[in-house]
Amino acid sequence: MVESQNIEWKESWRDEYLKWICGFANAKGGKLYIGKNDHGDIVGITESKKLLEDIPNKITQSLGIVVDVNLLTEGGKDYIEIVVLEYSTSISYKGVYHYRSGSTKQILTGPALESFLNGKHGVTWDSMPIPAFTIRNVDDSVITKFKELAAKKGRIDSKLLEEPKEILLEKLHLTSGEYLTNAAMMLFAKDPEQWQLGAYVKIGYFESDAELIYQDEVRGSLIELVDKIIEIIYLKYMRAKISYIGMQRQERYFVPEAALRETILNALCHSQYNYGVPIQISIYEDKMYIANCGRLPDNWTVENLLVKHASKPFNPNIANVFYLAGFIESWGRGIEKICEVCKDEDLPMPEFIVNPGDIMVKFTSMEDRIVRVQGKVTERVTERVTDGEKAVLDLLAVDPGYTYETMANILSVSRKTISERIKKLKFKGILVRIGSDTQGYWKIL
Repeated sequence: MVESQNIEWKESWRDEYLKWICGFANAKGGKLYIGKNDHGDIVGITESKKLLEDIPNKITQSLGIVVDVNLLTEGGKDYIEIVVLEYSTSISYKGVYHYRSGSTKQILTGPALESFLNGKHGVTWDSMPIPAFTIRNVDDSVITKFKELAAKKGRIDSKLLEEPKEILLEKLHLTSGEYLTNAAMMLFAKDPEQWQLGAYVKIGYFESDAELIYQDEVRGSLIELVDKIIEIIYLKYMRAKISYIGMQRQERYFVPEAALRETILNALCHSQYNYGVPIQISIYEDKMYIANCGRLPDNWTVENLLVKHASKPFNPNIANVFYLAGFIESWGRGIEKICEVCKDEDLPMPEFIVNPGDIMVKFTSMEDRIVRVQGKVTERVTERVTDGEKAVLDLLAVDPGYTYETMANILSVSRKTISERIKKLKFKGILVRIGSDTQGYWKIL
């Protein structure tokens, strides 16, 4: 037997161990042994009869709970077993809330304490009312988009989609009394960060862990956010391995779109937005991390994620709207689908990393998917081109099949500007078109 979520050993009794008992009561219960060392060996205790009287009294007086305190004997040595059950109400010790997590005891404060107290009362963050967010703040264009998505998926009564937005939001369980909820704000506000700090997604490209090259912050309602994130990642941050089958151009990314979409949706459903920390996507040449401020359900491990499991979203009301819009399934298959896509694409399985304050998914590229870009042209050419023309050359060094529209989007210029730069590069003898306008590619001379 080793120390774990439910087991703690102490050589002798100290009143400060009431904090550990408080932590067990607030988590999933557990056993505290008095008279065992850190290896679980019995060292014994003195005055065992006195402790049998003192410990239960101190627990009742300090915590207001009743526990089993048992005297055990082994090898001629006495030791005490304190059995703590899980309590449905929150327990504090001298006004402080302690919580057992893994083999450690944590003090709950701030958003963690708020989430804990709400959970004890069966309340989720996304179901809480937000008086500052009113029906006037609901973006009609987002409501329209949801209705279109939901009508196409057919998971909701079509008559409900014809109702005014006030009725629709109520039927979607996005109201609490006379107020709209946090879920309504996150789903249907044009910019939820006006009401919730950190309600956006941060994307960064890293050359190394310490060297950030460039970054973006993607804002908007959760209904619109997924497509925005995927578009900017594939346009600006990830490079596809280009190949041709005959004249047909093939693009293969080291994170397939289906896996990327499912991971982002997972993060949006499970993120603890009340912490005020944005979802963060870190992209490297050969790997990607998607991290959100979240936690696993109680008593879950990474192993639970990787097998068939029930759906337990941290934000169930947000998840329900995502389901009705056709973004996700309701059977907890998100992780399974991510792994299936990677397997079908012959890519490494994603790694799921659970930290005390966040959950991270790591995708790793295989060597044949890595696109190593020099990002430079020769000294001779550099001297002959403008900065704008060089930007076009750098893009075409990455992908000679880029269209005018794609380059215009990446460089945030007009299609006409791209056309003029290409024309000048061709005139200077630096760039030439190979093949047709629709099926060909650019070659840097």
